[in-house]
Order: sequence, then C-alpha cells, then structure tokens
Amino acid sequence: MNQKVRVRFAPSPTGALHLGGVRTALFNYLFARRHGGDFLLRIEDTDQARYVPGAEEYIIESLKWCGLTVDEGVGAGGDCGPYRQSERKAIYKEYALQLVESGNAYYSFDTAEELDALRKDCETKGETFIYNAKSRGNLKNSLHMEPEEVKQLLASGAPYVIRFKMPENEELLLHDIIRGEVHFNSSLLDDKVLYKSDGMPTYHLANIVDDHLMRITHVIRGEEWLPSLPLHVLLYRAFGWEDTMPRFAHLPLILKPVGNGKLSKRDGNKMGFPVFPMEFTDPATGEKWHGYKEDGYFPEAFINMLALLGWNPGTEQEIFTLEELAQLFSLEHVNKSGARFNPDKAKWFNHKYLIAKPDAELADLIAPYLQADGLAYDKPKVERICALMKERYNFVSELYEDCRFFFVAPTEYVEKDAKKYWKEDAPALMRELTELLKSIDDYSFANTEKIISAWITEKELGFGKVMNPFRVAIIGAAKGPHMFDVMEIIGKEETIRRMEKALEAMKN
Repeated sequence: MNQKVRVRFAPSPTGALHLGGVRTALFNYLFARRHGGDFLLRIEDTDQARYVPGAEEYIIESLKWCGLTVDEGVGAGGDCGPYRQSERKAIYKEYALQLVESGNAYYSFDTAEELDALRKDCETKGETFIYNAKSRGNLKNSLHMEPEEVKQLLASGAPYVIRFKMPENEELLLHDIIRGEVHFNSSLLDDKVLYKSDGMPTYHLANIVDDHLMRITHVIRGEEWLPSLPLHVLLYRAFGWEDTMPRFAHLPLILKPVGNGKLSKRDGNKMGFPVFPMEFTDPATGEKWHGYKEDGYFPEAFINMLALLGWNPGTEQEIFTLEELAQLFSLEHVNKSGARFNPDKAKWFNHKYLIAKPDAELADLIAPYLQADGLAYDKPKVERICALMKERYNFVSELYEDCRFFFVAPTEYVEKDAKKYWKEDAPALMRELTELLKSIDDYSFANTEKIISAWITEKELGFGKVMNPFRVAIIGAAKGPHMFDVMEIIGKEETIRRMEKALEAMKN
C-alpha cells in the first residue's frame, strides 16, 4: 500500500461498549498495526437525545484495558481534530450546503406529522412509503419550489432537513473486502436526511465528511452498516472524492450462544456471562451489567477470544499475543457468516492464560484477596500453591477460594465427608498419626510420603483408611491436592495444630 493506512473506531456514546463494538475496534487496531498505520478514535455523538453520561469515558477506559492503544483522536490528540462530532457542527453545515449547491441534495420542509400520515396511508393500501425519486416530486421540498420561496422559508426559521438526492434506477456494483462484489439498485433506497435545521448532521453526512478530512483509508465496521454502503459511496461521488474514497469491509455479526440472531446485552444477563469489557451501570435505570474485567478475565485472554470470533489465521493455532495477532491479521481471513459466541470457550481462553502466567505474577494477583480476608501475604508460599493448583482453574478468584484452606484452618467439616471417612476407628488412628507427625522434622513431600507410607504398610492398613480422615482433618473436606503437598506447604506446626483441633472437634 502506497498510502499510509489510517483506520478509525467511531463509537457513539449511547451506552456501554458491547462485545461486537470491541471486536470492531480490535480488527481496526490489528489492521493498522499489520500495515504500519494509524488507529484513530472518533466519538460520534451527533445523536444527543441518546447520549449517556459516562459512556465516552467508559469507551476510552475499555480500550485501555484491552491494550488497544489509540494513535490519534479523543484522548490522544492529532492534527485532524476535533475528534468529537458535536464539536464539528460548523464543518458539516458547510458540506451540506455544498451538496445543495451542486444539486446532489435539497431542502425538505415536510413536517414529521405529514410524513407519518403518508406512511399510514400507504400502509392501508399495503404499500411502503419511501421518500425517493418517485415520491419527492409531490412533497414539500425545494426541488419544485421557486428559489424565492425557499429563501423565505429558511429566513422565517421554518424547520427543515437537507436530504440526499438519490439517483433514480442506477445499478451499483460495489466492492467489499470481505464479501466481494455487492449489488444495489438506487430505486430501492430513500433520500436520506443528511442535515437538520438544529445544526446537527446525521450519521451519514458526518461519517463521510470526517472520514475524508481525517484521511481514512479503510472503513472496517459491522455488517449492520452494509445497507448504507451505496449511500456512502454516492456521497463520495457527489463530493468529487472518489479518488480518495476508503475501501470498505463489513464484519459479520456475533451471534447468540443458542439459537439465531445477534448477541445482545440481554443475552448476557439471562445466561450469566458478560457482554461488556468492563462493568457498567446505566445512569438512568441503575441497572448493572457484568464486565469481563470484574468477572476475572485477563484482558489478553478476552482479546484472544474476540479475535477468533469471525477471523481465523488459517492454522490450528488458537493462543496468540496481541503482537502475534497484529502480524497475522488480514481482512481476507474474516468470515462472511456470523460467529457464534461460546461462553465456555471464553473461560477456556482464560484458563489457558492463567496456567501460562508465571507463579510469581499469579501470587501477586492473589495478594488482594488475602488482604481483604485479613491474612498475611507470604509470597513464596503463595507461589508454591499456584504452581501446584493453577491447572485446575479458570479464574484467579476460583484458585483463591478453592485453596483458602492453605491459609486458614477449617472451622467446620463437610458433614457428608466427615460421616463417610471419620469412622469409629478414625480418632484412634488419627491420634497415632499425630504422634508420628510430631516425630518428623523434614516435611518435604518425599520424606513425609516415605515415612507415612511405611507406617501404613507396617500397620497393614489401607491407604484410604488413613489418608481420607487425615484429609478431612487438615482441609475440612474430601478435596484438594495430594496430602503430602499440603503438609509441605503448611508445615509441621500447622499440620499438628489442625490434627489436634479436628480430634477435639469430632469427639464422639
């Protein structure tokens, strides 16, 4: 590519950033990095009625958590600003008027009530009302008004919109990087509103003008925008910007885990998995939505999972760093069909990243849990626990909760386990074992295994007859790793203390 690649992520601050939005940002980011280009963040806040306080900040923080560094735009600056559309109103008016002057757009003075009445009238006839070449000649617009009448209406402050003049019956064969050739007929398209008398542009005008002025080379967005492609291409043509028009790529939908349809935020709450990168509370309703961050996912696992929703590297490899993804990513390997979201697969990715983390790093992640419980943080001890136990878990929180017995002696014993393993002869055996434990100085795995195994053999006991009640006494339940590992980690003093406590607690 001769021209420097420039892509943008352009969300609207109308709520939390959905899973699909993060993937769009990710694919833009990866494409920019692959081609040595720029990744821009633009906030498209023209729809002030749907603006949600805090949403913009949420978007910025989410991208940071995901590791998607913005090169230019909101929060990063640049020479194409401002990067919020609400701060660019004067720019859009200039270009809207330019389209009117060139004959590619016109003023429309129809009221919302008049248009609603027309729609209802068409519905009664089994027809669909479209504001287009067939209908616009009979409607209240500047195409068949005298220039003086238009001037008077504008001067009087009459409400108006500026509509694009869609060509009549033009066949459009357009190219999408992912989908190939896509066909449209302009007669099926309406004369979209581009600009309103309140000074705010619609998405279509602002989007095209901004992409042109910000020198965007590739527009990578969700497939819900594919029906808008012909309008956007025609707008580039109307402005005379065809030579610098970006290439388009429309990403497939992320589908529900079960059934058909696009994944929604409601699906997450119903099925118990997050659909947002971070926790978000709706300021209007107080409703709280789960976030991958707060649910214990690593950002790198989250990103890895997202990258493979609709894209594949062409190999069997599934685990990638962000840098590896950037090296491999191509739009040609993005699927045309929707990608079904699998919550279990998301957990699988987190598991893979958890077990790959150095034990020292995992230990530091467990430290806040210990602090919250008022427990001392012995890093070498925690590292040993992580090395022993991490293969079993998907999340750090699970690891800590299930391994809490390493730090805190049981205060009660699981009733069914105690009933099953603490038989009538168990107290006598456990007292004898306690005395044996007192005689051992080296509590390494190898040494305690050798001594206790020899004692069991000498007494002609079954291994389970001794080790199962021993496990209940030390852990409080019939779970956990090998008891010789547990003894090595908690040490002699704590092992004996727990045995004596259990013997006292479970007296018959």
